[in-house]
Amino acid sequence: IRTYSGTETEGQLLNSFVQYFGDSLGRKIKRMPLIEETVLPGDSLLTLPVVIIGNGPSGICLSYLLSGYRPYLSPEAIHPNPILHTKLEEARHLSIVDQDLEYLSEGLEGRSSNPVAVLFDTLLHPDADFGYDYPPVLHWKLEQHNYIPHIVLGKGPPGGAWHSMEGSMLTISFGDWMELPGLSFKEWAASKRRNIKSDRVMPEEIACYYKNYVKVMGLQKNFRDNVYITSVSRLYREKDDEGSSQQNEDISTQHLEMEDGQKSLIKRNWEVRGYQRATDGSHVPFCLFAENVALATGTFDSPGRLQVEGEDFPFVLHSMSDFGAAISKGKLRGRADPVLIVGAGLTAADAVLCAYNNNIPVVHVFRRRVTDTSLIFKQLPKKLYPEYHKVYHMMCTQSHTVDSNQHSAYTSFPEHNVLSFKPEMKCVLQSASGLKKILKFSVALVLIGSHPNLFFLKDQGHSIGHHSNQPITCKGNPIEIDPYTYECTKEANLFALGPLVGDNFVRFLKGGALGIARCLAIRQKKKHELIESEDGGGDGVP
Repeated sequence: IRTYSGTETEGQLLNSFVQYFGDSLGRKIKRMPLIEETVLPGDSLLTLPVVIIGNGPSGICLSYLLSGYRPYLSPEAIHPNPILHTKLEEARHLSIVDQDLEYLSEGLEGRSSNPVAVLFDTLLHPDADFGYDYPPVLHWKLEQHNYIPHIVLGKGPPGGAWHSMEGSMLTISFGDWMELPGLSFKEWAASKRRNIKSDRVMPEEIACYYKNYVKVMGLQKNFRDNVYITSVSRLYREKDDEGSSQQNEDISTQHLEMEDGQKSLIKRNWEVRGYQRATDGSHVPFCLFAENVALATGTFDSPGRLQVEGEDFPFVLHSMSDFGAAISKGKLRGRADPVLIVGAGLTAADAVLCAYNNNIPVVHVFRRRVTDTSLIFKQLPKKLYPEYHKVYHMMCTQSHTVDSNQHSAYTSFPEHNVLSFKPEMKCVLQSASGLKKILKFSVALVLIGSHPNLFFLKDQGHSIGHHSNQPITCKGNPIEIDPYTYECTKEANLFALGPLVGDNFVRFLKGGALGIARCLAIRQKKKHELIESEDGGGDGVP
């Protein structure tokens, strides 16, 4: 029978977790990894091998692999890429996790800058970018001995941001491109008697699939919902003072600078602090320790802002959900002034379609030329994405320069910047030539992307990006990682995957889970070998 100290709140966040994993983590565990914020961490607290922050598809997929599921080349499978197939045949008896990912990835090309993401995608969806619908060349086995204890912490139910996306829009990707390993989306939808009318589906269908996936695969013991992280910090200990009470304390940067050259400090484990929101709305604080932390938070935390005067006015919105709520409440019905939509991505296009379908006139402002090859519309086949090409056609043909009647259903302002919003619901625009215009609107919707909120990391994570001391963004400044292990190059034992490393599509974020799982499996094996050699005593092992 395990005893718990008085500083713990039994039955809260990690109680069941410790009861489940206690024995596998060693007999020394005497206390729960849950303490009040005021309590200093003691050495007897449980240290988990892995804590995953974020329970969207990235976190779910990583949990699947860490739970011992292993992909092997299917017996009858022949990959359409003959060179890759030859490589796969060479080690058919090994799971992909146990193979050299750099060797397998060599020479492959795809729509991700991360080679393992391209590799895993082509194994799960061979030649998908060429329009083929080949089945995966992999089959999965559950190998219990490969299990690595971990916990997945998320703000809401498994599925992450998919639960809060606008429900009336179709996903940009096909349903089977959104699926996770081992559970076909189409088969799942059929088993739930859901009528999937097209290859592209509603976000709510995908969110439901992800939530179900965790149950079907038996992963729910690793997941904790309604959890908010407040800090993730590195702990240090002094090399020559292992037994001191200072062993687990977080030593300040100033202390490190003062002691530099005098005492050797070893980076220890990660301390993860936060709180779980209880059903009654109260906050239950917790603190746990991890050997490794994986960041899988996505980029939907903070909507992009123009940083212009008047952007904080209540009539300037920054999300589709706020816009949808305004429409459903009838706030825009009968308004003579148009909705002002800022942005040239798919979310902005969704907003244009939403307004258009509700008979609300639109003024559409964006910085790029309509001929810009980097516009997302240029990358989408017309047959598969007719509604987005409809928006793009309007962007090109219904410009303010072509149609002087700005009271039509839609008017675009290419190559224009917003200078400011005025309290009388007016907006000051500036063209590429410097010409200024003032437009009146009923509500403004700024949809220029979103950024991750890594406030819980030191310096908000600015130090781990490709460009130091700048905010992490999916496109401009993703987290810098080793391309095959997904470990942060600037912070050992900290991993990142998904949009944080530039992989926005579910198709490609699965590669991050593969890279991390392989890295941790290798380290876990080395650790066990070291322990066994130490326990061997007089067997002659050095």
